[in-house]
Amino acid sequence: MTATVYGVGLGPGDPELISVKADRLIRGAGVVAYFHKAGRSSNARAIAAGLLRADVVEIGMDYPVTTEIAFCDPAYNDALRGFYDGCVARLLTHVQQGRDVIVLCEGDPFLYGSFMHLHTRLTGRVPVVVVPGIPGMAGCWTATGTPITWGDDVLTVLPATLDEATLADRMGRADALVIMKVGKNMPKVRRALAAAGLVGRAFYVERGTMPGERVVRLADKPDDDAPYFSMVLVPGEGRRP
Repeated sequence: MTATVYGVGLGPGDPELISVKADRLIRGAGVVAYFHKAGRSSNARAIAAGLLRADVVEIGMDYPVTTEIAFCDPAYNDALRGFYDGCVARLLTHVQQGRDVIVLCEGDPFLYGSFMHLHTRLTGRVPVVVVPGIPGMAGCWTATGTPITWGDDVLTVLPATLDEATLADRMGRADALVIMKVGKNMPKVRRALAAAGLVGRAFYVERGTMPGERVVRLADKPDDDAPYFSMVLVPGEGRRP
């Protein structure tokens, strides 16, 4: 079996931030796959749309659940386990017929990406190649115009899905912070940052590098509305020459 599955990182959203290698693979792809919510378009496909061949075969992998089901609920993992198994079966249909498959991945495939769940199921069965991408957080901290780390600052990345007490504890011990998966967790994130005394240093970035990009100081954000593509960042204050 010579066909390969490629997990291709697309970067933070701006199509011009796609790597040369990713560009080459996508332009030559006969089969592309991408994740999306049921009934919605795929952001990954939108980023790569200008590179796709007219005759490309597309595999849309629509999530069976959303985070409205609590992560601790066994039904959440059960539903996703079956979903990822089904996605792998669909990809293997093409690979077994000798066709490479390009899986389009927002950001970097190995950083909080859904492709990781395909990778663990495919490795050892078929050739798998991962093409790194610029992480979304890099696009967001660049949008603030402020370096995220200085000198010996330690960067901490927190998913906003953690409980409030854990968030506040980790925030209070961090030099620099990236808080991902904000969305409906914004009120909790704001409270945890306030408990850690960090609201004044925090930035809110929405749709970084994409159309509709918005960057504000968190203290100046009047509400707690936050879409999926949003992050909160706290730059470090470390050693400088």
